[in-house]
Amino acid sequence: MEALGINGTGLLAQLINFALLLIILRAVAYKPIMNMLDQRAARIKESMDNAERVKEQLAKAQEDYAAMVEQARKDSQSIISQANQIGERIRQESQEAAHREAGEFLAKAHAQIERDKRQAVAELRKEVGDLAILAASKIVARSLDGESHRRLIEETLNESDKLSSN
Repeated sequence: MEALGINGTGLLAQLINFALLLIILRAVAYKPIMNMLDQRAARIKESMDNAERVKEQLAKAQEDYAAMVEQARKDSQSIISQANQIGERIRQESQEAAHREAGEFLAKAHAQIERDKRQAVAELRKEVGDLAILAASKIVARSLDGESHRRLIEETLNESDKLSSN
């Protein structure tokens, strides 16, 4: 090998040095670097797993949110429907109460009118009676013949009929 310009002992020494360098590098640098790369790969994998879990949780949270919004919409529609029914019932009850009160008012008004009418008729009869007494006292005060007496009674009765027909 010397003919080729290669020194055998130098080559052997370099091969031994290279092997020693590899062993030293493997022990000192390669294992720690590989451990560091493995740890970094594990952290990246863990971060990716965490990101996937967060993504799944976000999707679930969005589904839950959509379900809650839909339920809230249904609940609000139900509440609005109930409020409308209650409002309609209150309106009907108010109308019925107003009709009852109007009927009661009309009944009271009719009763009052009837009482007033009876009172007016009673007062009218009293006045007619007073008038008859007055007419009788006038007749007694002057003496009438039969014809005057009949005419006076007819006039009194006519006046009495006119008063009672009004």
